[in-house]
Amino acid sequence: MFNDKTILITGGTGSFGKKYVDHILAQYSPKKVIIFSRDELKQFEMAQTYNAPEMRYFIGDVRDESRMKEAMDGVDYVIHAAALKQVPAAEYNPMECIKTNIHGAQNVIQAALANGVQKVIALSTDKAANPVNLYGATKLASDKLFVAANNMVGPRPTRFSVVRYGNVAGSRGSVVPFFKKLIADGAKELPITHLDMTRFMITLDDGVEFVLKNFHRMQGGEIFIPKIPSMKMVDLAKALAPDLPHKVIGIRPGEKLHEIMCPADDSHLTLEFHDHYVIMPTIQFSHPSDFTVNRLDEKGEPVEQGFEYHSGNNTDWLSEEGFLKMVEQVSE
Repeated sequence: MFNDKTILITGGTGSFGKKYVDHILAQYSPKKVIIFSRDELKQFEMAQTYNAPEMRYFIGDVRDESRMKEAMDGVDYVIHAAALKQVPAAEYNPMECIKTNIHGAQNVIQAALANGVQKVIALSTDKAANPVNLYGATKLASDKLFVAANNMVGPRPTRFSVVRYGNVAGSRGSVVPFFKKLIADGAKELPITHLDMTRFMITLDDGVEFVLKNFHRMQGGEIFIPKIPSMKMVDLAKALAPDLPHKVIGIRPGEKLHEIMCPADDSHLTLEFHDHYVIMPTIQFSHPSDFTVNRLDEKGEPVEQGFEYHSGNNTDWLSEEGFLKMVEQVSE
């Protein structure tokens, strides 16, 4: 599917972009892989390692619609990974988050339509489901924009879908490197927000593979959600530092006790497949699709009314040993 094709990744200098380049160059022979981001230093540093002939580096901001349109000239597939993601920063700088995560999403959509891009997948987050913080609210708005964009395509081949998943184990800015730094600095205890707090966990490799597979699966308008394990944050702390005590500091502003990926309010739209869920669009498209059977001929079944998939009611739990193996994969 990706052989001799041009792929653009917004926010491509991040953890996802680098891992995606690893996978795409190892498995396919793309014509070009375009890294689109606004930080020239990160692009320079990335180009020292990812310097295959297929690689291209474009300086630009998703807030700039004209630059976005220039960058997508001749592009076949787009992964939209650019976002402002830090919850506290979003709370203190709401309009900046809105400009990037909402206005930027619309610019990506307009650029893809203007250039006849074939398929676009936007990366979302579990925080977009029943959001309680501004970051989650902007990503929910972004998800809605990408789903609704399928009604704007007319005769064009462009289709838009969304991938939503949870915490990436060991990714930049996550709890794992934070705890590791505290341990390395000789901390006497680890801060825990709540003893019952849980989170979904996924490796970056699994996240990238899930996105790649959904390019094959997608018809346009779906929100794809992987079935992944949950873990208690207190067990995560024990795995990293078995001998350190914990200090309960309370749930921070904008945090949930458990993260949701399939809300109960969307249960009438949710389909269960063997290794993932799909939330169907709430609106009707001019090109109707049967979402119960995807492009790979995988079949999904409607979930029960009121079904909710969240990190606290998950049936798949990550052990301390399993978590450490996951972190080892990230470190390799």
